[in-house]
Amino acid sequence: MKGYIALGISIISEVFGTTMLKLSEGFTNLFPSIGVIVGFGLAYYCLSLCLKTVPLSLAYGIWAGIGTALTALIGVLLWQDPFSIITLAGLALIIGGVALLNASNRPKKVTEPLS
Repeated sequence: MKGYIALGISIISEVFGTTMLKLSEGFTNLFPSIGVIVGFGLAYYCLSLCLKTVPLSLAYGIWAGIGTALTALIGVLLWQDPFSIITLAGLALIIGGVALLNASNRPKKVTEPLS
């Protein structure tokens, strides 16, 4: 459970860092530039904590997928990035891919053969 909490903090921090990257305007604005460093630093630190208990393929898939989806939604809501049915389909595919990764990392139930 601690691994997934660290993963959640990592995702939020990464999305924060990416949002600050947009606001930094090429690192010309001081406070958003500091936000980039803090956001990404915390994101990678928490991701490293997460990896102590969560498999790499699952953790990175969730981190990248949800981070990408949230960042895309923030772009649409805050900066009026274009949103279309193709954007919606892409976000759905990302979420579906994360769900498939999660399902593929569950231990398989072992049954004993009948004698």
